[in-house]
Amino acid sequence: MNARSTSFSRNPHLAPRRSLSSRLSFAVSHAERGEPVPGRAPAETLIEEEIAEIKRYEVRRAHETVDIVGPFELTRTTPDWVQDAAREQARRKARRRRAAGIYDHGPPGWRFRLRESYDAAQGWIVVTIVGAAIGFNAALLSIITEWLSDIKLGHCTTGFYLNEAFCCWGEDSGCPEWKRWTWFEPFNYFIYIVAATFFAFVAATLVKSFAPYAAGSGISEIKCIIGGFVMKGFLGIWTLVIKSVCLPLAISSGLSVGKEGPTVHYAVCTGNVISRLFEKYRRNASKTREILSASAAAGVAVAFGSPIGGVLFSLEEMCNYFPLRTMWRSYFCALVATAVLAAMNPFRTGQLVMFQVSYDREWHFFEIVFYIIIGVFGGLYGALVIKWNLRVQAFRKKYLAKYAILEATLLALATAIVSYPNAFLRIEMTESMEILFLQCEGAEDYAGLCEPEKRFANVVSLIIATVLRIFLVIISYGCKVPAGIFVPSMAVGASFGRTVGIIVQAIQQANPQSGFFAACKPDEPCITPGTYAFLGAAAALSGVMHITISVVVIMFELTGALTYILPTMIVVGVTKAVSELFGKGGIADRMIWFSGFPFLDNKEERNFGVSVSEVMRTSVVSLPVSGLTFQQVERLLADDKYQGFPIVEDNASNILVGYIGYTELRYAVDRLRRERPLNPSAKCLFTPPAQARPPITPITPTVAVNAEPMSSTTLDFSRYVDATPVTAHPRLPLETVMELFQKIGPRVILIEYHGKLSGLVTVKDCLKYQFMVEASENPKDDNRIIEGQEQLWGLMVKVGCWVSDKVSSMTGGRIQLSDQFERRHDLRGRGGGGGGGAILDGTEDGVDEGLEMESRR
Repeated sequence: MNARSTSFSRNPHLAPRRSLSSRLSFAVSHAERGEPVPGRAPAETLIEEEIAEIKRYEVRRAHETVDIVGPFELTRTTPDWVQDAAREQARRKARRRRAAGIYDHGPPGWRFRLRESYDAAQGWIVVTIVGAAIGFNAALLSIITEWLSDIKLGHCTTGFYLNEAFCCWGEDSGCPEWKRWTWFEPFNYFIYIVAATFFAFVAATLVKSFAPYAAGSGISEIKCIIGGFVMKGFLGIWTLVIKSVCLPLAISSGLSVGKEGPTVHYAVCTGNVISRLFEKYRRNASKTREILSASAAAGVAVAFGSPIGGVLFSLEEMCNYFPLRTMWRSYFCALVATAVLAAMNPFRTGQLVMFQVSYDREWHFFEIVFYIIIGVFGGLYGALVIKWNLRVQAFRKKYLAKYAILEATLLALATAIVSYPNAFLRIEMTESMEILFLQCEGAEDYAGLCEPEKRFANVVSLIIATVLRIFLVIISYGCKVPAGIFVPSMAVGASFGRTVGIIVQAIQQANPQSGFFAACKPDEPCITPGTYAFLGAAAALSGVMHITISVVVIMFELTGALTYILPTMIVVGVTKAVSELFGKGGIADRMIWFSGFPFLDNKEERNFGVSVSEVMRTSVVSLPVSGLTFQQVERLLADDKYQGFPIVEDNASNILVGYIGYTELRYAVDRLRRERPLNPSAKCLFTPPAQARPPITPITPTVAVNAEPMSSTTLDFSRYVDATPVTAHPRLPLETVMELFQKIGPRVILIEYHGKLSGLVTVKDCLKYQFMVEASENPKDDNRIIEGQEQLWGLMVKVGCWVSDKVSSMTGGRIQLSDQFERRHDLRGRGGGGGGGAILDGTEDGVDEGLEMESRR
């Protein structure tokens, strides 16, 4: 019997894809000639429906293939920027050719013009909406934070909803309308502690109950997401809501955490949520990356009131890929966000942030010596905080994961107890920086900061504040509330810088005739301690984040002091040089390293001296062009550990002819199975389409069905085969292959030699090798650290048991804390909270995809 050929082309929604270079060519070619696709919907509709269907399969697979790595739910697939770029180019080409065909038949109607204009301007519309939403949210949260911070100390008699600044508007040093809670200072101390503890408890409870991903800063994870490593639910709507609600609570609790990192997180969440409302970005991960980069820039812009600094921060710290188009959209998004923030004017002073100041005095060259001291401090501070915070994070992950709420509450309690007696720790950190930055003349004199007779007491108080703040930053950053490190670090630097400034001022005034101070004019103040605080803040921020240019611009935009650009550059340069002596990468990069995320940092200088053949996987599951049955294909698809399959001529020659993705093959098989019952013994063909052949065949796969009922069927999947996958030679240096992953972003690179498939390599393979090399070059003996952690945990357990016994005896046994504690943990120290971080289960619906990677510790 002669075989008859049947094509599944009756339904235009069943249009599968071709290879990267030839897919959609049939529809596009007709669009180029201005012709409709015979018997089908317009080419543009076919392309968009095809992209949407494939994308749904990718997202579905991302949700089904989930691994747990530490506290995060991660998926085993990553976005393929090459595929996304090809889809977007095909879509645009089809629209242009379709428009050309319409113009050939006369002028188009207004609906067509409006639709085309909307599609062209959709990106700018999205960044405008995102920027406005970020600016509005930032202004609202600033007002709430200020009120919550002041309510711990007192209240306004004219309006309970007013903070101290609004209650005493126009006054320099308080007013009768703002009253402390009681006249009895110990009771005020008690109210301060209770309020701070309550705020931290509420924030930690909401984070644990509704959005575990809202904890922490989010900078490290967002860097990975923009680089193509997406965590399920990290940018979801619940994360946005809980991060926004809990951030003022966490800041107001007095914990040594900042709002800038979390501001970037909720800004990127805003960009993700809003962009998903637009079909163009919902389908294309690479286009969404542009919006996320712009949102990160807007987040920094509203946090510091620095739109240009935000763009530079996104370029310097957040993005591996930052083309000119992304830079312009980041600039516009930051501009809109800052404009909305300025229009709302949350502080009613015309300032975008509380600690915005101006300096009108010039600096002197002899001060460079002291600027270098401040720069050295910034580098040492960053190295100290990074090293010990990572150890605290390891301890927290191992022993305290089950006690996240208790940990945050006790941290807030301890912070309030030690902070209240110190005038510079008692107030909120941004308010403290505003005071430390100011010049003495004509400004409010807080705690006698400008009085010469109180210099010694202020120096002692500032040194104590610096030391305590450093310790509190180390133990607080990373607890399970929204927590950043920008402002705490700046507060540490500001207190140290002000200390240096007061000491230098005292020395100069005691020795005005010294040749060292010969540049000072006799009729005006020579040393401005506020500028030293300003430079100290810049040094500490640069030291902990290892960023330079954006810090200089941010500090300039904060002060508007053009004359202090050079001192800031000197301080930041010294800080950078000192920081590099203790290791590369700021705390955000080290957290990526600590968590083991598969992120290729373009700031790292790699020199492995090996070829990619040392890293590639040689055991590869490949598909022959012919000879595979439908049952064998389904058996392969049942195992979801594959991202795709190389296509070879046959298993003997192993000649590489193409590549087919797992998602595309799964999509094609499901489509064919829904059309008709398929014979398990049907032969599957994976011959890549000829490039020179005119696209006259149908876009859907052809299935040849024999008339004999028991005969085999031939399934032709050639339309799905990518005939031009990204390939590399086995002797290509590994560093070059890693740059290919960074620059063009494929999911996999195939390794071929003389046309034969030798293996394949992924980002995960490259990073595993990098971790192995680093471990061999820098072996670590962690036994001493582990023993120290166990001893500390044992001491904490003993203290907990003692407290629970005291509570039980004082209440006559009505309150039993030890029983619950014993049920949750073995009091003899055998085991801890678990390394998996059970508190962070991550139940939100995610966006896209990610990779699982072993810990790098």
